[in-house]
Amino acid sequence: MGYDINRFEGDVDEELICAICSGVLEEPLQAPQCEHAFCSGCIHEWLTRQPTCPVDRNSITPNQLKPVPRILRNLLARLSIACDNAGFGCTTIVKLDMLQTHLQECEHNPKKPVHCEQGCGLIIPKDELKDHNCVRELRQLVQQQQCKMADMQTELSENKLQMGEMKREIQLLKEYMRNMRAPGASSRIREIQSEIESDDVHRWVSSLTSARVTRWGGMISTPDTVLQAVIKRALIDSGCPTHIVNELMENAHERRWPPGLSTLETRQLNRRQYEQYVTKRIPGKQAVVVMSCENQHMPEDLLLEPGLVMIFAHGVE
Repeated sequence: MGYDINRFEGDVDEELICAICSGVLEEPLQAPQCEHAFCSGCIHEWLTRQPTCPVDRNSITPNQLKPVPRILRNLLARLSIACDNAGFGCTTIVKLDMLQTHLQECEHNPKKPVHCEQGCGLIIPKDELKDHNCVRELRQLVQQQQCKMADMQTELSENKLQMGEMKREIQLLKEYMRNMRAPGASSRIREIQSEIESDDVHRWVSSLTSARVTRWGGMISTPDTVLQAVIKRALIDSGCPTHIVNELMENAHERRWPPGLSTLETRQLNRRQYEQYVTKRIPGKQAVVVMSCENQHMPEDLLLEPGLVMIFAHGVE
C-alpha cells in the first residue's frame, strides 16, 4: 500500500500516485511495456487475481515487473512527508528518502526500543513499558534459556549415541580387516557381514512409526506391478537397507506368504491373531512392514524372514 497523500506538504504530481491504492508510490515497480507505475505490494497483490495492467489491461506477469526510472525515484525522494508518529505527537517533516532513518530515532515512536530502568535492564518497546514486569520478564527469559539448555543436552546425547554407533562400526570394520588376513577367514567375515546387516535392519525398523491396522480385510494379496513399484520407492526413501528391499517386496505377494496367510480361508481363520503383529508404517502409504526381528512372539506359520510387506486398500492408522 502507498503513502497517504494527506501526509505530504504541497502538491504531489499525478505520475507519483499509485493507480491501485491512490496513495503515493511506495517501493514502486512498473509494467514492462506501458511503463505504468504501482506500489510493489499493490501490483503483486493485483497480479494474484488477474495478470493484466490495472490501467490499460495489457498482459503482464510478476517476473516482468521492473524498477521505475531513476528520475521517478528522485522525485519521490524529494517529497516532504509527515512522520508516521504524528498521531503520537511528532511534528517533524522529513524528505521521503530519510523517513526510515527518522523513524528509528523518533522519540514519539511507540515501538522505539528503550532500556528498562526498573532494574532488569532489558530492551523493550516504549509502548510496553507501562505493562512491563521485571520479575515476570526475567522468569520467562530464564525459562527460555532452560529450554535451550535442555535442547542442547538432548542434541549432545544424540551425538554421543551416534558417536558410540560409529565407534562400534569402526571396531567391526577393523575386526573384519584383521580376519580377512587370518587363515580360514571366510566364515568369520560372513558372520561380521551378517552382524552389520542385522544392525542396519534394526536401526531402520526402529526409525519407523508404529502402525495400527483397523481393517485386515482390506489387505491386497496380489498387488500389481505399479503398486509394488510405488511401495518399493517408499521403502527406499524411508532408509530401508538395500540388501532386504527386493526380498521384502517379493514377500508382498501371497505366493510368498507363510502358511498362516497363504489362502483366503486361513487368513479369515487367523484374523484375530494378526492383531498381535507388531506393525510399522511405510511412510505415506496404506502399507506396513511386519519384521521378523520384532515379531518373535508370533507363531512360525505367520512369520517370514526378513519380514512381510502388507499393502492395504484402507484401514491403516
